[in-house]
Amino acid sequence: DVQLVESGGGMVQPGGSLRLSCAASGFTFSNYNMVWVRQAPGKGPEWVSGIWSLGDNTYYTESVKGRFTISRDNAKNTLYLQMSSLEAEDTALYYCARGVPGTGWATGYWGQGTQVTVSS
Repeated sequence: DVQLVESGGGMVQPGGSLRLSCAASGFTFSNYNMVWVRQAPGKGPEWVSGIWSLGDNTYYTESVKGRFTISRDNAKNTLYLQMSSLEAEDTALYYCARGVPGTGWATGYWGQGTQVTVSS
């Protein structure tokens, strides 16, 4: 079965940093684009960042450009999101998701999410 397990969330002060990880299993990780999606309280899901299957291209939503870095280690079947200069507006439940081949950034399987709270 496909499994995506996020970790690394927590509470951090504004300006701080966190590194999220997503451990993937049950499929050939290196064959799929991967995505980070977040959902803030009372809001719909927001696409945050995506990375191609071999890690050779990355994409970000405008609000996180220059602050977040997506990466992957295909040998370890793990996706990462390094977040720095965190702002209160980054508070959300962060999910990693597997891309659907041939659809751009459409997503199929999602993990259970890891909570990020930015607060002083």
